[in-house]
Amino acid sequence: MHACTRFLSYVGLRAGQARYLSATTTLREKGYFVTQPIFYVNSVPHIGHFYTVVLADVIKRYAGMQGKSTKMSAGTDEHGLKIQQAAERANRDTLSFCTQYSNRFRDLQAAANVDNADFIRTTDPHHRKAVAHFWNVLVDRGYIYKGEHSGWYSVSDEAFYTELQVEERVDPSTDKRGMFAIESGQPVEWVSEVNYKFKLSEFRDRLIEWIEGSQDVIYPEIRRNEVLAWLRAGVDDLSVSRPRSRLKWGIPVPGDDEHTIYVWVDALVNYATVDGYPWGNDKPNFFPPDVQVVGKDIVRFHAVYWPALLMAAGLPLPKRILAHAHWTMGSQKMSKSKGNVADPFEAIERYGLDTLRYFMVRNGGIADDGDYSADEVLVRHKKDLAGQLANLAARCSSERLGVKLDGFAALSQALQCNVDSRDAALHAMLTELPDKAKPLFDKGEFGRGLGLAFDVLAEANRHITENEPWTLVKSSDPEQQARLQVVLFYSLEAVRLASIMLLPTIPEKANRLLDHIAVDTSERQWVNARFGAGWQTPGPKQLLPGVATLFPKLA
Repeated sequence: MHACTRFLSYVGLRAGQARYLSATTTLREKGYFVTQPIFYVNSVPHIGHFYTVVLADVIKRYAGMQGKSTKMSAGTDEHGLKIQQAAERANRDTLSFCTQYSNRFRDLQAAANVDNADFIRTTDPHHRKAVAHFWNVLVDRGYIYKGEHSGWYSVSDEAFYTELQVEERVDPSTDKRGMFAIESGQPVEWVSEVNYKFKLSEFRDRLIEWIEGSQDVIYPEIRRNEVLAWLRAGVDDLSVSRPRSRLKWGIPVPGDDEHTIYVWVDALVNYATVDGYPWGNDKPNFFPPDVQVVGKDIVRFHAVYWPALLMAAGLPLPKRILAHAHWTMGSQKMSKSKGNVADPFEAIERYGLDTLRYFMVRNGGIADDGDYSADEVLVRHKKDLAGQLANLAARCSSERLGVKLDGFAALSQALQCNVDSRDAALHAMLTELPDKAKPLFDKGEFGRGLGLAFDVLAEANRHITENEPWTLVKSSDPEQQARLQVVLFYSLEAVRLASIMLLPTIPEKANRLLDHIAVDTSERQWVNARFGAGWQTPGPKQLLPGVATLFPKLA
């Protein structure tokens, strides 16, 4: 089929787009489920929490743009020895202590403009019942037994470590020697106690097979390789309870009030609880998760313990675990003691929400750590959002230029079949953009995908400068007038495509920009993020004023 014919058949009418969306909806067997990790309530939210929240929200919005029914979970992890001790130090009732910090994380969801997350607390009564049921399933299926457990325990990590996972060194904060977890750097203490244990070792081979069966089930590859290395080195059975005498703040082991369920078993079950577990004879609406967004520091719990527990319970496994990198400041790990932490609420107030969301997504690391810098936030705002995106739209919006949006649908089809050499470079970038960006978006590499969109905007700005529409408009020659509309079309088409691709990341500003350039709300799906797939809706179209003020100057 000729390229032009393929284009026309793809774009077609809006009914064709509706058929495409309907077909994908019909084939979908369940809703698309994105999970945030539930955050520990021993402190207030920091910029790293904000990044995790926004990344999960971007994934959910992107899925929704493809016609998928979506759900996202969020919440707080409120049990464990660390919380118990923190509340004791604060001389507070433990539940009220948890509520105080849980409310701040709930506030973060709203401040970040998260799209309808289902917020759960592990202290919620229905979650406690779900965890007890999950535990009983593991017992009934023969995967829980009682035995003596000895190992290096980190209160901060709420995890046991083996001899190979700890090291002796000097604590720089105290100048005293001690034992520390190599993975997290947290202090550990030797603990011997009688616990309930989970037969994790029985699932080693099945976990390896699961991970090797899909290249992207754990992403990025560096995290996938880490998990495989852990498994190939061998795994011991997992201690899944603590004596009640040591840990009172948690869910009791069913039938044994002398033991408390391990906080990570409790926490991980939240991903099922939020979709109505236990389901009985009903089928879950969204479970298992399609994407689980976690920080790289907790990938072991999500990529080893969680799938093994699900296998033991006879439940389906998550389809993908996206373990993102962390944030530094001045290339150093953020730390309260160093004074190099960033408050997301203050940052939103200073820069504006969508500017901050854009910076975090664009500069945030998936494989490698991102570096948080106030100067870089301002550069992204001034150079990208104001300078490249909004400025290009403003350059086309002058009433003097007389852009004719009503003719863009027909013009786009004509240009697909007949490209002027002066437009060839930009035309190629516009037509190739969605197919280059989508694989990156699908992986969660939104920063890299948006980088491609801004490369196109840079070329579009060069193109409009070179073709001088402000000169063309002065001519009465019909050919020059036709050329004027072509030049304006290419500029606004670049703005349209970039704005649609930006919708998951800066939903408020991107929607306002699409309003400015008269893109109908029905044409803001991913299917419209292609050359010529806009301005198809019948009826008059007119640019709205004020686009130049969309991203005001920041101090």
